[in-house]
Amino acid sequence: MVTAALEGFLLSIGLIMAIGPQNAYVLRQGLRHQHVGAVSTTCFLSDALLIALGVLGVGQVIADNSLLKMALGWGGVGFLLWFACKSAMSAIKPEALTSEDMEKSAEGIKGRGVSVAVMHALAFTFLNPWVYIDTMVLVGGVSVKYATEATRLMFLLGACTASGVWFYLLGYGAKKAAPMFKKPITWRILDSVITVIMLLVAVMLISTLISG
Repeated sequence: MVTAALEGFLLSIGLIMAIGPQNAYVLRQGLRHQHVGAVSTTCFLSDALLIALGVLGVGQVIADNSLLKMALGWGGVGFLLWFACKSAMSAIKPEALTSEDMEKSAEGIKGRGVSVAVMHALAFTFLNPWVYIDTMVLVGGVSVKYATEATRLMFLLGACTASGVWFYLLGYGAKKAAPMFKKPITWRILDSVITVIMLLVAVMLISTLISG
């Protein structure tokens, strides 16, 4: 059960660490100290909901269909390997995320209320088509390798924990991390870590598919 939780954590953290509009928005709010708690919590709960739907809903549908399970499993392997290659390329040619980039991702928030900040966080989450692939399809697909409800629950808790850790760390740690995140070397290290994590999860999934 500890292995299931660890794999859920590693898979989720590897996917969520990729820089995108949602992370850029949370980072920007953290740098500005504007509704950090509300924004981080909104992103965390939204991701947790989608992960749960994938593991407990879509995952179960896949588990009942061996052909679909196999297809999604190998599709997940392909996606993980593609993601690893993409992260490796980013590590080779890193680009710093500037304050101007963050300003564009959340233009016009300053001085507005918490409800507006939360609405923007929801938009950055649910209007991004990749979030559904990452959470409901990929994470849900990987979870079906666990036969019992208890182990799938541990996988779910691990994945949700990773989401919470990342968003709160990103939001509240943004101010101290700001100077580093403007340096290409920081993104090189981050993307290198993401590459290793994705390759490790891909190998674990391949092993499961071949043995099963």
